[in-house]
Amino acid sequence: MSPSSNSSIAKKAHTKAEADFATWLMMAKLGGFDDLPSNAQSFLTNYRNRLETMSEAESTALAVREVYSAYYSEMGGVGTAPEPQARTPMSKGKAVRVQRRSKSQPNLSGARHSTRPMVRKLFPALLIFAGMAALIVAYRFLAH
Repeated sequence: MSPSSNSSIAKKAHTKAEADFATWLMMAKLGGFDDLPSNAQSFLTNYRNRLETMSEAESTALAVREVYSAYYSEMGGVGTAPEPQARTPMSKGKAVRVQRRSKSQPNLSGARHSTRPMVRKLFPALLIFAGMAALIVAYRFLAH
């Protein structure tokens, strides 16, 4: 199997593992532990046991890693599951800033372009409203 297909499998397996573990954890917290599949129950039991010796973040990371390894094998990955690429966390206080266009355009053309998006957004809403009003009128007319 090619390295690119292994990395594709790894990425899919890791994404699925994160989502499934979060779902299982939420279901268990809401009292649905017994409704989970047996493999999910075993992963959660291991997770709970580790909470006695390590932090929640460490236990969660280890549990997701275990689920990821299992999924990687199930999806046809060859060998041991590669380490998932670490995501770059956003540090606190740093927000993404929206960049705006520079105001180098003349006022006249800027005003013309700024009203166009508003008309585009308003037009579908008006059509929906008119359609709903027509349906109500037609229903009342036909019902009597």
